[in-house]
Amino acid sequence: MEFVVFGLFACSLLLCVAFNQSILLALAFGYMLFFMYGLKKGHAVHEMLRFSWQGIRQIKGMLFIFILIGMMTGIWRAAGTIPMIIDVATGFLVPAIFIIVVFLLNCLVSVLTGTAFGTVATIGVICMTIGNVMGENPLFVAGAILSGIYFGDRCSPMSTSALLVCELTHMKLFEHIRQMIKTAAIPFALTSVIYIVLGFIHTPEAKTTHVTAIFDDSFVLNGYTLIPAALIFVLLLLKIKIKQTMLISILSGIIICFVVQKMSFTDIAATLWSGYIADNLQLGAMLDGGGILSMVNVIAIICLSSSYFGIFNGTNMLESIQHSVEALAHKTTNFFTGTIVAIVAVMISCNQTLAVMLTYQLNKDIYHDDKKTASMLADTAIVIPPLVPWSIACAVPLAAVDAPVTSILFACYLYLLPLAGIIRSFYMKKHAIPALKPL
Repeated sequence: MEFVVFGLFACSLLLCVAFNQSILLALAFGYMLFFMYGLKKGHAVHEMLRFSWQGIRQIKGMLFIFILIGMMTGIWRAAGTIPMIIDVATGFLVPAIFIIVVFLLNCLVSVLTGTAFGTVATIGVICMTIGNVMGENPLFVAGAILSGIYFGDRCSPMSTSALLVCELTHMKLFEHIRQMIKTAAIPFALTSVIYIVLGFIHTPEAKTTHVTAIFDDSFVLNGYTLIPAALIFVLLLLKIKIKQTMLISILSGIIICFVVQKMSFTDIAATLWSGYIADNLQLGAMLDGGGILSMVNVIAIICLSSSYFGIFNGTNMLESIQHSVEALAHKTTNFFTGTIVAIVAVMISCNQTLAVMLTYQLNKDIYHDDKKTASMLADTAIVIPPLVPWSIACAVPLAAVDAPVTSILFACYLYLLPLAGIIRSFYMKKHAIPALKPL
C-alpha cells in the first residue's frame, strides 16, 4: 500500500511539472494522500494533525531565516547596496567568463561562510542581478549559483551539513573534508569546463553602458551603501550566528535607506514587506524583488513538505522500504543504493537535514565502514536536495535570486558529484577492488 501512495504522489508531482502548475498543488494532494493513509492504518484525525505539526515544528526556526532573507534582499536593493556593487563590477567583468566567475565566487564565499542560504542571499543575489544587467541567460547564472553555494555547504569546516555527517558517522571533521576534496576533484573540474563553454557559447552584448546613468538617477551611490554587504561577510567570518548577522545587515540597510537614500519609514516598511519596486521600467527590470512576500510561496512549500516527515514518523510508513534497500544493494552497489535512497528521502522529507538522517538510517546496515558511509552521504544526501524543486534546499535559493525552477538543469556540479560516485562504485565492484567490501 505504501508504494501505491508514493506512486500516486510521484505522478502528481510529474503532472505539475509537465503542465507548468504550482508545485503546491501536488504537495497539497500528497498531504491528503498521506493523511488518508494514516487514517486507513487506524490513526485518529487528531493524531494525524499532531504528526503534521511535529514535522513542521522541527523547521520552525528556519522559517524565520527565510523571512530575514526576504527582508534583506529587498532592503539591499533600496539602500543602493546592490546597485553600487553592480556599478563597480560591470566595469571589469567580461561576459564570456561571467558564468565560471559566478560559480567560483559562490564556491569561495560558501567555503568561507559554511552556509548555502547566507551565500545565496548575499553574493548569489548580487551575481544574479549583475547577470540580468549584462543580459546573461538566467538559467545558466542560477545553475552556477546553485552549484557554487552547495560546494561550500558540503565541504566547509564551518558547514552544519558537514558537521551533521561527522556526528552521524563518528568521523573527524578534517579527515572527512580531505575525503570530500578527493571525490569532488573530477566533478569540480568538469563543472568548471562546462561553465566556461556555456559562457563562450552564449556571450550577450553587455548592457552596461547606460546602467550607471540609470542608477545615478535613482540612488545616491557611495561607500556607505556597501556597509550592509560588508557586515554580512565580516560577521559570518567572525562566526556570528546567521540570524543575528542578517538582522544587523538589515538594520544597517534601513539606516542607509533613511539617511543616504532619503526614504520615508513608510517606504522602508513597504520595501521590507513587499520588496523593492522601482519608479521606472528600466530600473525595475534589473532590481525589482525581495521582501517578505517573495518568500510566502517558499514557506508554504516548506510547511507542507515538512508535515510529511511528521506523518512518516508517526505512522511508521517507511519501515517496509528498509528491505527493498538491502535487496537493491546486493543487486547493484552500496553507493548506487545510497543515491537512490537519498533521492527518495529528499522527495519525501523535502529537507537536507532530514534527508541526510533518513539516508543514513536506511543505509547504515549495508555499509561497514564509517569513512565510506560519510563519503556516500556527502556525495548524495548533501547535494541532491537542491535538485528537487519542492525541497527547502532548492526552493529558498531560487526564490532569493528570483530564478525559474528549470535552473536546476544547469546546476552541473550537483549532478556530476553523485554520478561520478556511481561510476566509481560500479568500476570498483567489477574489478573487485578491495577498498569496497563485497556485497
